[in-house]
Amino acid sequence: MELKYKQADNRQELEQILRLQQRNLPENLSPEERKKEGFVTVRHDLDLLERMNEACGHIIAMDGGTLAGYALCMHPIFADNIDILKPMFEQIASHIPRGCRYMVMGQVCIDKAYRSRGIFRGLYEHMQQILHPEFEEIITEVDASNTRSVNAHRAIGFRELCSYTSGGHEWQVIQLATAVQGLETT
Repeated sequence: MELKYKQADNRQELEQILRLQQRNLPENLSPEERKKEGFVTVRHDLDLLERMNEACGHIIAMDGGTLAGYALCMHPIFADNIDILKPMFEQIASHIPRGCRYMVMGQVCIDKAYRSRGIFRGLYEHMQQILHPEFEEIITEVDASNTRSVNAHRAIGFRELCSYTSGGHEWQVIQLATAVQGLETT
């Protein structure tokens, strides 16, 4: 396995993101898989994924021509494009200092065949490098019931900005500075 971290730069990579996303939506996983492996919540379409990528290229891990994982960059200009994320953007606006420059990590997912190999950490390290110094913070939210994701984010240094309930789910809004010497190790 020789992984390359980069920003997505072609339609085929975006299509691979959508296929990996589809495989990891809750309705495509058993309750046991959701609990053990985690899941993704938002379903994107190719048009939105392309527009988001044009604003700031998504971070991907490639093993040759195979997508091993992704971390989507969602510029705040897309705050009104996905209904389920609108409450998160409202929470961010009410909890971060005025003028703070941030990028939302719109979704992270690692292909099953590549899990537990440090790719999650690698995606975020590459994202920090790409976004700094233009953006000060990476902000995302995690469904509190997705304990695998909650724990993985905490392990690399994300800290809670706030939590709230929306759509029958408890959400944790978390943040990570872009200007660091490397992610925390625990």
